[in-house]
Amino acid sequence: MQPITLYSHPLGPNPWKVAIILSSLGIPYETVFVDFKDVKNPPFIDLNPNGRLPAIIDPNKDIQLWESGAIIIYLIETYDVARDLSYDSFPERFLTHQWLHFQTSGQGPYYGQLGWFTRQTTNQPVAIERYTNEVRRVTGVLDRALSGRQWLVGDKCTFADLAFVPWQDMLCLIMGGKHDEEAFASEFPNVHGWMERMKQRPEVKRVLQEKENAMSMMGNP
Repeated sequence: MQPITLYSHPLGPNPWKVAIILSSLGIPYETVFVDFKDVKNPPFIDLNPNGRLPAIIDPNKDIQLWESGAIIIYLIETYDVARDLSYDSFPERFLTHQWLHFQTSGQGPYYGQLGWFTRQTTNQPVAIERYTNEVRRVTGVLDRALSGRQWLVGDKCTFADLAFVPWQDMLCLIMGGKHDEEAFASEFPNVHGWMERMKQRPEVKRVLQEKENAMSMMGNP
């Protein structure tokens, strides 16, 4: 199999959730880092007209894709033939899609907005309060869903679980260093345990280390 090209950025969480799926499925891939100032210009804008990361090129199937949720579904439907990270049974197949949609429409955008407003030089207390509350709401939804269970769907870790890892793992950075990890773990113990289980998976460890190395090379964000 030829390696898939993953267009990424050291800081952006969305490409890293694709990397976790690639790693978990044992798919070879090569990462091409694109500076945020270049995503709206050729040649990247020719690959993704929306000018956002990630995007992939899969030479094995002659396809280019953008939007992290669409990429994950493509990788699962194309390469997870053993159903290691997915189900083909009812209703589990649809429940995993449900949680992926929640991640892409709920977790990612709200966490991203909080990170953006936190990093602005001008004070934005209303926006910061709003999106901090949204982060807590999203985490609360996950915590309730995980009550009495190990994983979001069924009895195994799926792509639906793994998609949440990069954004949840960056809460301290997103909240501008004001994240009390111990208090958060106490308030949302099910999410804390779930994250710890996923971060102990070798393929997740490998990608998070790759991300840490890439961020170190670019300097402090």
